[in-house]
Amino acid sequence: MDAELIKTLSEITPEEQAILNGSGKIDRSLYIDGSGTKISASRLLSAGKLITLRPHTRFIAFPAHSHDYVEMVYMVSGSTVHRINGQRVELKAGELLLLSQTAVQEIDCAGEGDVAVNFIVLPQFFTTTLSALGEEETPLRRFLVDCLCGDRAAEGFLHFRVAEVRAVQNLVENLILTLLESSSVKRRLAQMTMTTLFLELMNHAEMLHYTEDEDAIAVQILRYIERKYAHGTLAEAAEELHYDEAWLSRQIKRQTGKTFTALMQEKRLAQAAFLLRSTDRQVGEIALAVGYENTSFFHRLFLSAYGCSPKHYRDAG
Repeated sequence: MDAELIKTLSEITPEEQAILNGSGKIDRSLYIDGSGTKISASRLLSAGKLITLRPHTRFIAFPAHSHDYVEMVYMVSGSTVHRINGQRVELKAGELLLLSQTAVQEIDCAGEGDVAVNFIVLPQFFTTTLSALGEEETPLRRFLVDCLCGDRAAEGFLHFRVAEVRAVQNLVENLILTLLESSSVKRRLAQMTMTTLFLELMNHAEMLHYTEDEDAIAVQILRYIERKYAHGTLAEAAEELHYDEAWLSRQIKRQTGKTFTALMQEKRLAQAAFLLRSTDRQVGEIALAVGYENTSFFHRLFLSAYGCSPKHYRDAG
């Protein structure tokens, strides 16, 4: 990240100065309406805005709280320790943490060199982003759907260990610079940058870590499908993840609303669509590559999912 930008983000805020001067507490009036523990977007966002950012408050531990918005934390330098629904998460420089509205979070005291940026985002900001992510079921897409719906399944977080991914780092830096300036053009640019960032994160599913509760089974399955979509089976997934096959099948249906077979088919067809648009490989070869030995069967499934034949889909691109 640009040295001047890091310097700007590292400046002592008035709240931090008060803490250093001996206040010894978080100024609740900056965050919370009333006497609860839920941080309100109305305290942090100007009227009409869907997204903003603010540096994380250092020099004091932040007590347990939730948010009525989606929070994305980017660690600029140093590290911070979070406890989310009781689970310890260490966020290191260059990493991203996404928190749903209902996640309960505590943060250990951060030192002067532990600089983090909190993106405060109303769920509706992600509507355009969700459309761009397509229909394929992935941990990130499921997280956004749940946040938009206010679903209980969104109780948790996604932790992306992407410090070494240059494209992600550049996009986050661009997003920060965009939000530091206020104009209608910049707001639209922020929307586009966030969408591009999430598309990039989808390409790095292997760097995703998540809440270790019952709902994480769905994420484990989606990651398995991401790796084994061509030849994976429910039996193999159950053995690999150490679950009973019948129990796992029921959990997948309960947590995603879809069967294992349907999720596999979605991934296979999405990969086929990608190969049709991005390569010159023959349709039969693509069908085989994504797990369909019967080309006619593949044609029927593709037509049902996309409303046109594989050839027409390619030609339309």
